[in-house]
Amino acid sequence: MRRICGAALMAGLLAASPPVVACAAAQPGVKGSAADMNARATRFADRPPIAFGTAWYPEHWPEERWEKDLAWMEKANFNTVRIAEFAWSTMEPREGEFDFEWLDRAIAAASRHGMMVVLGTPSAAPPAWMTQRYPDVLRVDEDGVRATHGGRRHFSFASERYRMFARRIAEKMAERYGDNPNVVGWQIDNEIGPPSFGPEAEERWHSFLEQRYGTIDTLNERWATEYWSQHYNNFGQIPLRATGQHNPGLLLDFKHFTTATWTDYVQNQLDAIRAHADPRQFVTTNTMFWNAGFDHYELHERLDLASWDNYIQDADPDWIANGANHDLVRGYKQRNFWLMETQAGRVDWVPINRALAPGQVREMGWQAVQHGADAILYWEFRAARNGQETYYGTVLGQDGTPAPIFNEIAKLGGELREAMPALADTEPVYRMAMLFDYDSRWALDLQRLHEDFDPIREFTDFYRPFRLGSQGVAVLPVDAELSAYPLVVAPALNVVTASDAERLEAYVRGGGHLVLGPRSGMKDDANALWPQRQPGPLEPLLGAQVEQFYALDQPVKLTGAFGAGEAAIWAEWLSPEAEDVEVLARYDDPAGWLDKKPAILSRPVGRGRITYVGAWLQPDMMRRLAEKLMADEGIGPILSTDSDDVEIGARSGAGKTVLIAINHGDEPQPLRSPVGAERIAGTVTNGALPAHGVAVFRVDRDMLSTSKGATH
Repeated sequence: MRRICGAALMAGLLAASPPVVACAAAQPGVKGSAADMNARATRFADRPPIAFGTAWYPEHWPEERWEKDLAWMEKANFNTVRIAEFAWSTMEPREGEFDFEWLDRAIAAASRHGMMVVLGTPSAAPPAWMTQRYPDVLRVDEDGVRATHGGRRHFSFASERYRMFARRIAEKMAERYGDNPNVVGWQIDNEIGPPSFGPEAEERWHSFLEQRYGTIDTLNERWATEYWSQHYNNFGQIPLRATGQHNPGLLLDFKHFTTATWTDYVQNQLDAIRAHADPRQFVTTNTMFWNAGFDHYELHERLDLASWDNYIQDADPDWIANGANHDLVRGYKQRNFWLMETQAGRVDWVPINRALAPGQVREMGWQAVQHGADAILYWEFRAARNGQETYYGTVLGQDGTPAPIFNEIAKLGGELREAMPALADTEPVYRMAMLFDYDSRWALDLQRLHEDFDPIREFTDFYRPFRLGSQGVAVLPVDAELSAYPLVVAPALNVVTASDAERLEAYVRGGGHLVLGPRSGMKDDANALWPQRQPGPLEPLLGAQVEQFYALDQPVKLTGAFGAGEAAIWAEWLSPEAEDVEVLARYDDPAGWLDKKPAILSRPVGRGRITYVGAWLQPDMMRRLAEKLMADEGIGPILSTDSDDVEIGARSGAGKTVLIAINHGDEPQPLRSPVGAERIAGTVTNGALPAHGVAVFRVDRDMLSTSKGATH
């Protein structure tokens, strides 16, 4: 698989000689293709293809103020509001008494000002009448303490009574607004995640395990419960725990249980909405940064699109890590997503709540679009008069006048409005793929063996040089269709099932290049060691095994085909078995276990190749390895740059191609404008992209659409 599409992609793109680029072919019918679902904000053909707006809480303010607030939204170039997500006590002030007339008027007012409306179901914050009369709906923590009223997410995800109330309010809303032409979509709940450990959850846990394993003997065998006399006689004996000195199989299955329970919880409201809603209205739920509470791929399977809440914790964005999370969210459905919440300057929950620098709110908005967001919504529009989040950054102050960030947000909105015709029905262009697996993340987190072996950090350390070098990385689940990608990297595929191994082997034999990182193939999906050594069921494909692994308290040197460098945190001693295994790097560790031992191996198999990276490489060596792997597959950047502060990405589809260049740095950076391109947003001054500047170009539609493969 050496599909070179540089000529088709790059002809006329640069004044200088273009790099060689390998692209993955777009596959008809694959999720995310334009043929599968339009790459635009909604399914309403007469609505804007890009949503830009805010979270609005009309119930917080006198109704006579609404028109002024909505007028300010128009001035900010907003076209979308999200409302009602925390308004349960306003919609149902007493049990069984519903008041939607205020919401009718709010939706109508928003529509008069040109706003699309997304309705949030209010189940993240139950009303006091419910928690007082039915305390069994409240969440119980792992120590057995029941939550009290006054916060949010204090309900039990396992409570049948709570699910009944949540379904009823969702159904009432859907009956009333399911055919409202101004309502384009629904958000179920808000940032779900905290589990419960009460009696109902425990009962569900035991039923889940019985359904998963069938018999207690099978569970005992999979969990190896002979260890520490853990043998169980029946499912009812098994404790419901998420932490502590418990069997690794139990702890991983707790994550499977929370996934199943949250998925069922969301499905409960999803069914109520879909029974009454216009099929053009989408249904989603908003998730959070690298959230580990459940498997997002599974939860999103029945939802229409993914959405997430992007908040920068330290006001000093690591743009590559942030982009990786955008790509992860897009991978949930393998189609464009909504940025349902993002900060208007600052947050209020970190040690120093510094505001983003001038220009950064705009640049982070364009980054989201570059990575596949078809919507950007700011939280929140106006500072509340009281409440737990009054210090959050807002578009308007509590006095109803614009905050300093208003003009920057309005500028972004104006640019998006101008760029909408070019962006409509386009999707990110990917050169390669990386695999992110929740079972592997959880298994590694449960047994790190080195305090710094953070699976998210490891993923990002791999992602960084590949994103810089390819300028387009799809993040996918392990069971995704991979044949379109010449290079697939799995940084920490710790958990590998037999079926996973079969799919990955087929990918390699069919012509793909699979790259595995350290700690790959150690465990099965019950968190048990495979009987063979690493990489478990992939050992025959690799033609090698891991002889031993070592947590490192100091760096170890390596030398190899792409130069010398160091490994830190983790190193594995690899042992080739097949004659055609190539050693790409060895350790240089005099007097140590690793001295002269292979660290990186590669083997041709069928029409493809498998490479195993047995060490956590330091950044310089990781970058050189990534450059070699990409060069081997003919993968290069879309637009060459001289600085790692400049992010380049493309969106393509419907015969159009849009290039987005972003300078995340504090100094101007050179940018060679694409030859013959039309600039539709931003500025390039004297051949340079300003600090925190953006430039958006519409380029020849043939540059990507006729290539052997731009994967959208």
